[in-house]
Amino acid sequence: MRYIVDANLPYYFSTWNNENFIHVKDIDDEWTDEEIWNYAYENGLTIISKDSDFSDRILLSEPPPRVIHIRFGNVNMNTFHQLITDRWNDIAALSNSYKLVNVFKEHIEGID
Repeated sequence: MRYIVDANLPYYFSTWNNENFIHVKDIDDEWTDEEIWNYAYENGLTIISKDSDFSDRILLSEPPPRVIHIRFGNVNMNTFHQLITDRWNDIAALSNSYKLVNVFKEHIEGID
């Protein structure tokens, strides 16, 4: 699985610092949601974002792309890092089976 990380998420984040992740800032951090969506679609990438526009759109579409929606509001970087790092394997596994994965502080849910 390969991912594109939206510009609204941390750039320096060890969990996403490998060849399976592309950050929008490495392409063009001024891209619109439409441009990100199209790039993800054309390249078979899963979008990781805090932006509800992507999760709203995938509910009306069939993948690709798939969407991982980080839905736990503003938290400090340590908390963000801990929440994602502790759950990343579960998040990635759900993303293989569901077109939308919502990540909350308390739980993760897959929606097809």
